[in-house]
Amino acid sequence: MTAPAPAPHMLCLGVNFRTAPVSVRERFAVLKGRLVEANRALAALPAVQECVLLSTCNRTEIYLWSADVQQAQHAVLAHLLGADAAAQNCFYTHADAEALRHLATVAAGMDSMVIGETEIFGQLKDAYRAAQEAGTTASFANRTFQHVFTIGKRVRANTRITSGPTSVGAAAVQMAQKILGNLAGCRVLIVGAGEVARTTAKSLVSRGAEHIFVANRSYDRAVALAEQVGGSVIRFSQWIPYLREIDIVIVSTASPAFVVVPDLLETVQAERQRPLFIIDLSVPRNADPACALVPDVHLYDMDAMQAMAEETLQGRARELARGAEIISDWVRDEAAGLLSHSFAASENVEK
Repeated sequence: MTAPAPAPHMLCLGVNFRTAPVSVRERFAVLKGRLVEANRALAALPAVQECVLLSTCNRTEIYLWSADVQQAQHAVLAHLLGADAAAQNCFYTHADAEALRHLATVAAGMDSMVIGETEIFGQLKDAYRAAQEAGTTASFANRTFQHVFTIGKRVRANTRITSGPTSVGAAAVQMAQKILGNLAGCRVLIVGAGEVARTTAKSLVSRGAEHIFVANRSYDRAVALAEQVGGSVIRFSQWIPYLREIDIVIVSTASPAFVVVPDLLETVQAERQRPLFIIDLSVPRNADPACALVPDVHLYDMDAMQAMAEETLQGRARELARGAEIISDWVRDEAAGLLSHSFAASENVEK
């Protein structure tokens, strides 16, 4: 009787907000619409048997399974880095049980810039579905992600890490409130209508913002978001003139290029003659960093968000410790099975 082939090793390769500034992270960001294609490209690399690519504003991570992790790691890094070899120092790796631990920590919102954030759980599910669509998952990835979704829910249910701001959008509004104080009467323009834009808009309403304008390339999506928050819609081609009356601009689009540039702000500021605050939640960034050089323009990006988030981290230290304990128990009980052929693959893939 032929012995079964050894089980592949699980490996996580990634870069996140702790290891690299946004100027580096944006080079490796993959737009949601390209995840399927990107997964297939990774799966075609030497020694990669299964893979799932996760890309958010704060991280790009590849979870893969391989019988030869050294060859797979070398191939994936060469594929990602290209000529940008210096950025390799920003990447981290976790293998086998530690890769499982890291994935569970991510799913629980414990490795996020905003501890306990709820967005990452949905983003992880989207990443897994894209990999399934790409055909880059099989028994190991499927059963691992099914179990990880369960442990992520368990940590959230049994800790208080979701107290306080639980999304990048909510943290952005907290930053706006810190900048301007009372948001009542402020005029806010949201450029974008995705999930981050939606949570930001809802947080603005809850903090008292009364005048919200939404601009998005898809006019229908802008209308849908504006209706949810009692805001007004601006056609994407017409939002720039509105800057003359706006106090805060929150930018969150999937554009691979800058949509806010210094030249247009210089013209607007010459007429406004008062401060304009821009919070750029996009990765890649949508506001040219040179915008900060325009007089009376104050630009905040995801690196600024990280600095603010670190101020509140200490208050959740006890909950993080409790979550880490739950995950450690799970890794102890489940790692051997999930990382071997002996664990029966489930047919009930969580949707």
